[in-house]
Amino acid sequence: MKNHLTIAAVIVSLLVAAGFAVAGAKSDAQDSDKDEQAPATFAVKLVTTKGDVIIDVTREWAPLGADRFYTLVRSGFYTDVAFFRVLKGFMAQAGLSGKPQLNKKWRARPINDDPVKQSNARGMATFAMAGPNSRTTQFFINFANNKSLDRMGFAPFGKVRDMAAVDALYNEYGEGAPSGNGPSQQMIGTQGASYLKSKFPKLDYIKNAEILP
Repeated sequence: MKNHLTIAAVIVSLLVAAGFAVAGAKSDAQDSDKDEQAPATFAVKLVTTKGDVIIDVTREWAPLGADRFYTLVRSGFYTDVAFFRVLKGFMAQAGLSGKPQLNKKWRARPINDDPVKQSNARGMATFAMAGPNSRTTQFFINFANNKSLDRMGFAPFGKVRDMAAVDALYNEYGEGAPSGNGPSQQMIGTQGASYLKSKFPKLDYIKNAEILP
């Protein structure tokens, strides 16, 4: 448990170091290109290399996070997207596109924070962030009860129905650079799929995502 808390404590600093969000950043693109408002509840199917993962989203838990997730899924963003950070007993993180131009676009569109209304329990899906008002496209699924993330402002927006496929994700690369030998978020953001496919061929992927009827 101690190791899990240590990992939780550095999640913010790692994202900041990677340069993928600036706390409080806003942009003209964000103001002029609003996210769609999501339904009160909806389900998303992630078709992954380990099987389907269904996330039940409740907008009331985190309205802005739910709207962003809904918008990204409907836009096709989560197509051929890697689970690039899978830490056994902690969480599985995805949400950087294999297309650098898409990462650049969405980095300029952070969303404001949601109050934390649900705990980061096992199976909860939550957006990653790098400080206040910095959520963009990266999300993670909790493997364990990571209550320490609640007080850090990580607001879950949905819950996975069945964790079997998530539990089976490849997890041997470990933490990313610069603190570990796993994939570098900065390199994914700028080089995309070519970097991941050549350096980390065993990663699992979201093949595509869809809103279930």
